[in-house]
Amino acid sequence: MSNSEKDTILVVDDERGNRAILTELLGDVHKLILAKNGVQALALAREHLPDLILLDVLMPEMDGHQLIRLLKQDDASRHIPVIFISALDSVMDEEVGLELGAVDYIAKPFHPAIVKARVRNHLQAYRQRQMLERLANIDALTGIPNRRHFEESLANEVRRCARAEVSLSLVMVDVDYFKKFNDHYGHGAGDLILRKIAETIQKVLNRPGDFVARYGGEEFVLILPGSDVRGGKRVTEKIRAAVEALGVQHACSKVSEWITVSLGGATVVSTLNQAEVDGLLIMADRRLYEAKNQGRNCVVWDE
Repeated sequence: MSNSEKDTILVVDDERGNRAILTELLGDVHKLILAKNGVQALALAREHLPDLILLDVLMPEMDGHQLIRLLKQDDASRHIPVIFISALDSVMDEEVGLELGAVDYIAKPFHPAIVKARVRNHLQAYRQRQMLERLANIDALTGIPNRRHFEESLANEVRRCARAEVSLSLVMVDVDYFKKFNDHYGHGAGDLILRKIAETIQKVLNRPGDFVARYGGEEFVLILPGSDVRGGKRVTEKIRAAVEALGVQHACSKVSEWITVSLGGATVVSTLNQAEVDGLLIMADRRLYEAKNQGRNCVVWDE
């Protein structure tokens, strides 16, 4: 098994001997990252986002309790499972560790077989939880993120763009005369079109931060962080043209002989204001409505 396929475990212990024992015990099966204190461990956890952390409690500079508090406050690391491995073996010590968010508590001196079994079980549970979370955020028909995932991503991007003081663009996309297409060609053909349009949008969005989700029915929504009005218009016009270029016949369309989409966009320089987020959605939706009124198969942008 290559290192890229192995689960990553961060081992945090100020005693070199304990780090060596855990390395010998787990190193053949897992990729290990070693830290000798909490400060070092915090930096490594944020850099590597390991699949599991084995954490000692009593350490200089920053102890295990302080470290897990900081990890749980960070959105990027709060879901990483933490197992305390500590010489503090009273019931009260174990209770404190679990209350702070650890998934398990192993007292020193530990039994190697117990450590291996608990590590294996928690990694398996973590992988299953990740899979369920991914499935919960994916639209079953198109394979792209769903509305729930969009709402979470929008909230994150608003915070990020506010910190960086950069613009944020949002686009609503609607398939023109989709109900007529479904009625004429059947729902199976309609499902196929939605998948093709989702794939087409993904191909056009070539920046790492760009995001597309199925908003519901025949509607899609795009988040374009860092895009100003000019950039947003450019990418949405590419999407409109790319969908039309698919050349999928639509005999019941009043705007084209092919399947087309209408798009409405809006741009803000974001602040940490929920009203602004709601307003951005409203603006993009209104511009989409205007695009439909202007004949469809076009882009209308809120200036």
